Amino acid sequence: MDIDIILEPDVTPAQIAELAVAAEKLGIRALWSSNYHQQWDCLLSLAPAATATSKIILGPLALSPWEMHPLKMANALLTLNEMSNGRAMLAVSGGGGVLGAISWRTETNGRVWPGQHPVKKTRYPDRRVRGVRECLEILIQARTGEFASGYDGGTFVINRPFVMNWAKSTGPLIYSCSSGPQMIRMGARVADGIQVSDFTVDMLAEARENMEAGLAKRDTPAQDFRFGNFWAWHIKEDREVAMYEARRELIWRGAIIGKEEDILRKFIHGDDELDIIMDNWDNFRKASWTRSGNIEGVPEDLVNRLIAAFSSAGDMNDLDAELERFQRMKAAGLTELSLRLHDDPMDALKLIGKHVLPALL
Repeated sequence: MDIDIILEPDVTPAQIAELAVAAEKLGIRALWSSNYHQQWDCLLSLAPAATATSKIILGPLALSPWEMHPLKMANALLTLNEMSNGRAMLAVSGGGGVLGAISWRTETNGRVWPGQHPVKKTRYPDRRVRGVRECLEILIQARTGEFASGYDGGTFVINRPFVMNWAKSTGPLIYSCSSGPQMIRMGARVADGIQVSDFTVDMLAEARENMEAGLAKRDTPAQDFRFGNFWAWHIKEDREVAMYEARRELIWRGAIIGKEEDILRKFIHGDDELDIIMDNWDNFRKASWTRSGNIEGVPEDLVNRLIAAFSSAGDMNDLDAELERFQRMKAAGLTELSLRLHDDPMDALKLIGKHVLPALL
């Protein structure tokens, strides 16, 4: 199983290049940039890394076709691929934070954090599985460099012929960000790989079944199909610092932000604790937005169990247990584990290079 790293969106292009050089030397397979609405551009910021490295794969996680039309996404991706001599990749998502910052919002719920506008519920686009599939198809067509008369999809349309025959390097890797069963099956049928998010070991078996079902419906057999998992990394020398970071970021773990009751029930004690999570959901969010790491109204023991379930957190004494977890993820079929770094990414990278890579490669 390969190891990838995912960076915070506020890492500067120069810092990304520095981290990419260090990661390449350690043997990290790939580096993902993050895509947020108020930070460095997720594609442009990889340009310095593309010229400073020679092996590591580079790309954004993730872009939505509702924020950037698939045709322009293809232009940008293939440009990065040429700059890196065939080492670009891209993960396509049906949602993401950028959509919540632009037009896909309705219905103010009345809650206001200090210094913010009223919070609005996010209404994601209809038929997202179809839209992501069409985006993937356009990207795959574009990377062939062959003439296309256009594209007439149910969601996305290209009215003019296009041929990107200037893109002569090896084609970039194209992933689908897939967590739901339909999206996983579609991604396996169309893309080069799928990225699930915050999947625990026991969640990977069902994902693998859906992936295999999609692979069976491909027009041509997949070559080295990729199966990755986004996973939060909060292992540090200082346990207190690590747990603060894990509490601050807990809202962004998939089961929490999605309020996935069936998943949460596996790690909590009955309806009472589920009610505590649901009643204090906004406090999980507030702990991140204010960067306090203080999740009001939720007992510390419950917070710690959620952190342990959906991330790797703690100090060096917790490392062996995390490595054992990663081995079980590997046995479940992952081809790569994408570790999301937060504060002090170079320090985190060095720990991963020293302890994780030797255990898993």
